[in-house]
Amino acid sequence: MPHHLVTFWNPSYTTDALHTHVSVLLDWESRYAAGTAPHDDVFVWWGKVRSGNRQAPMPHLPDVLAINEAIGSDDDGETHLYVTDYRSLFVADIGLITTEDVRITDPHHVPDYYTNEKLNCDCWFHLSDIRLLVRDDLEAVISELAKLRNVRYNDRPVSIYGGMVDLPLIVSRPDERRFFDEGERNQLADGESWARFDSQQAGVNALEATLRDDHFGVRAWHALDITARRFLASGERVLRENRRDKWADLSHVLVSYAKAIEVQANLILRDALRTAPETARRVKLGDATRMLPDALPLTLGALAYALGGEEQLGRHLRNVLDNGAWFTAEFAAFLDEFAKVRNCSAHGERIESETVIKWRDRLLGVGSESVMGKLALVKVRGARL
Repeated sequence: MPHHLVTFWNPSYTTDALHTHVSVLLDWESRYAAGTAPHDDVFVWWGKVRSGNRQAPMPHLPDVLAINEAIGSDDDGETHLYVTDYRSLFVADIGLITTEDVRITDPHHVPDYYTNEKLNCDCWFHLSDIRLLVRDDLEAVISELAKLRNVRYNDRPVSIYGGMVDLPLIVSRPDERRFFDEGERNQLADGESWARFDSQQAGVNALEATLRDDHFGVRAWHALDITARRFLASGERVLRENRRDKWADLSHVLVSYAKAIEVQANLILRDALRTAPETARRVKLGDATRMLPDALPLTLGALAYALGGEEQLGRHLRNVLDNGAWFTAEFAAFLDEFAKVRNCSAHGERIESETVIKWRDRLLGVGSESVMGKLALVKVRGARL
């Protein structure tokens, strides 16, 4: 199982360290888009700042540098740097770890505050993308960090209470969640980097807490993937801001809800397929028969067909999933119906607000059972929510 890293940013060094790093990253991305810089220049350096109270070398630096040897050895692998101030949590894609002082060798990719504050760093992380996981929600940060296992602490779940010592933590992630898969990024973020995509999202943080507390409940909400939660909140924000305006086009709301469904359903499929026989993995998609793990992530229509129309896959899912019968029957039928409406909205057709609200109510459970709430509880048998 690959190893990742967890570290903390200290707000005393700069007002918003994360924003500063993202700004450097987006600046280089803009230069690449303008044709004034190569794609290889789209990155930023994150320094592991050494405490002024510690004069000795970082005790586990060799273990951190050993992770660097694994980076790039697997073309499909990802190495994550999770960064938090306890209120928010981000994940970054590491391309290189070095002890070289990059402020000297590559100053244009380093935020100015490292030099201005005369900070000493044990090592530096080359980050090619940074993705928001949690914004301003301590409870959600605690929940997400608990999905990681502290390798140097008997593989216990990461905890911010007494567990954030000897940073960066070396961790594993049992669910093997990928955050920078190109196919997922193309499908969910329209091909943009996650740093760019997240910078364009605003006003959803408070709504995530509202959905958790007033619609789903803590257990079901935390069982949803963080990206699914963000798309639900994004759609809900647009709906709440515009539902009194009879002229407003709410088509984007359905697109956001569709992405939330796609994220969650594809993750369930990926987990279930790890133990699937080849006959269950081989499915017909369009005019071709493909191995399903290689075809993920699927869109709504393809999900509807795969879940409800492939006998061998359906049998396997019912055998290994809690609520697998609902997932392959009622949910597949829901997907087929919802995909038709979503496709109209995605192709520019105006959808009546009453129609949008009807689908929103079914998804969130307003006056009915919540489809997303039930989907959150679908999991491989024996897996923790």
